[in-house]
Amino acid sequence: MAALDHCVIAVSDWDRSNAFYTDVLGAELVARGEGYVYRFGTNQLNIHGPGVDGEPNAEPPVAPGGADLCFVWDGPIDGAVAHLESLGVPIELGPVPRYGARGDGASVYFRDPDRSLLELISYS
Repeated sequence: MAALDHCVIAVSDWDRSNAFYTDVLGAELVARGEGYVYRFGTNQLNIHGPGVDGEPNAEPPVAPGGADLCFVWDGPIDGAVAHLESLGVPIELGPVPRYGARGDGASVYFRDPDRSLLELISYS
């Protein structure tokens, strides 16, 4: 049986992306070599960015803005909406009903600084 350990995204600006992923999504910022990884409990995003390209790569390599990721929001979806609004993050869609890894939920969609599509899903 396999389980997801980490996935890879690419960013175009370390400072901008590090601030976004820590402030908006609560990532733990971990320095790694010349770059960083974003840790969320036992899950991790490895980051390709300026000066950092992992080997081997997807074909074509992951590009900034090329991710579509969903994160679990711990609490009612209205809390996620309020959180994003308090940080000035525009909501693109939602709340809308969605089906995720834990079943039925409600989601809001927004974008990171490179325009990757991000989703917060609540199962509350």
